[in-house]
Amino acid sequence: MYESPKDGENVVNLTNFHTSHSFSAVAQVEAYWEGLRQDKLLPKRSDIDPRGIEAALEYAFILERVAPGVARMRIAGSHLSDLMGMEVRGMPITAFLSTDSRRRFSDTLEELFATPAVGTLALRNDTGAVEGRMILLPLKSDMGDVTRMLGCFVTKGDIGADPCRFNIEDIKIRTISLAQTAFQPAPQAPADEVPQAPRATLQRTATGARTVPYLRLVKSDS
Repeated sequence: MYESPKDGENVVNLTNFHTSHSFSAVAQVEAYWEGLRQDKLLPKRSDIDPRGIEAALEYAFILERVAPGVARMRIAGSHLSDLMGMEVRGMPITAFLSTDSRRRFSDTLEELFATPAVGTLALRNDTGAVEGRMILLPLKSDMGDVTRMLGCFVTKGDIGADPCRFNIEDIKIRTISLAQTAFQPAPQAPADEVPQAPRATLQRTATGARTVPYLRLVKSDS
C-alpha cells in the first residue's frame, strides 16, 4: 500500500495481524482522522501519514471522487485485494458491493462528499458468512475541494476464493461541524445601578441669566 521504510527495525509485520478478527481497525483509522482534523473542518489528503495508522494499513484505502457517486481506489491495503482476489487500485469502490446495493452506496458516497459527513456501513456478503464494517472519512485535496476520502474496510469470516461482494445492512451518517464556542456578551449592570455622570448645576447671575459654574483655581499658602 505504501513504500516501506528503509530501516528494517521500524517495519512491523502485519501479515497475520487482523486485530483479533474484530473491527477495532475502523476505530483506529477514525481516531487518526479526528486527530488530524482538530479544529479544522477536514484534514487534507497530503496530511495522511501511513505511520499514523500502521496497525490498520492492510484495511485502509484512499478514494478519489471522479464523478457524482463514483470514487476510485487510489491506494488500497492488502486485505481489500484479498477480498477481490486481485489488485484493486484503480477500481471503483462499488466493486465490493452487490448489484442491489450499489445504487444506495453511490447515493451515500455523494452525500458524504457534499455535506461533508462521516459514513459507517454494516455489510454482509451474499452467503451471510462474512460480516464487514466500513468507515468513510472525507478529505480535502490540495486544491481545497472535498474529492478525497480515507477509508477502512474490515471483515470477519472466511472470505473464500471467489470475489467477495457485500450487501448493505445499515448505514450511519454523522455530519461534520466545527466546534464553536458560543459568544458570551459582557455582563451588563442593571439600569438602576449604572452610575450616572454628574449634571452641571445652573446658577443665576445678578442679571438673572443662567450660567454653568466653572472651575476656579484655589491657591493654598501651605
